[in-house]
Amino acid sequence: MSYNTAISSSDPQAIEKLTAKLEGCKTEQAHMKDVNAYFRKHGTCKGYPDMSDITAAKLDNSMRSYDTQPFSAWTLQNNNAEMKRLEGRIAELTRNQEVGFSGWDFAGGRAEANTEMNRLQFFFDERPSADQCAELKRNGFKWAPSVGAWQRQLNDNAIYAAGRLDFVKPADGRRVRDHQPKVPVKETEAR
Repeated sequence: MSYNTAISSSDPQAIEKLTAKLEGCKTEQAHMKDVNAYFRKHGTCKGYPDMSDITAAKLDNSMRSYDTQPFSAWTLQNNNAEMKRLEGRIAELTRNQEVGFSGWDFAGGRAEANTEMNRLQFFFDERPSADQCAELKRNGFKWAPSVGAWQRQLNDNAIYAAGRLDFVKPADGRRVRDHQPKVPVKETEAR
């Protein structure tokens, strides 16, 4: 049995898995609220529909002296926060799919938006200098020998980071963001 239930953004079924996890959280939230309402009305969990007397007794006995309901407020709050987090991830992954990131050519190589691996990758014709490697690392890119490229997760932040790297600027003179027509442009305030 695997205990790692993390859902990677690079997983092709990530949105479906996150949606299923979100539905599970919503079901759990509704169940906890119903049990708490039943407990407030009857003073016990015994007799709650579809709950065995053993489970009801465990819930009744598990309450501490400071608890006023079987599922404490922090349990409901944590589950609610998890639902909001999942909704945000689903929205981000959906938006990234709709953006349709694209690559570009630069002096000495090419940038590729690998949507299958969910990575922005830089392929250099020759090995980058030590200063360029340090700059790539500072902007979140890592060397991946398995694919022979410098890469990071493909998202808006990767595009913005690539725009800060002078040595990977597009050969056609446009900005990196101009190659990504649907990526919103962050307005910078004049200081």
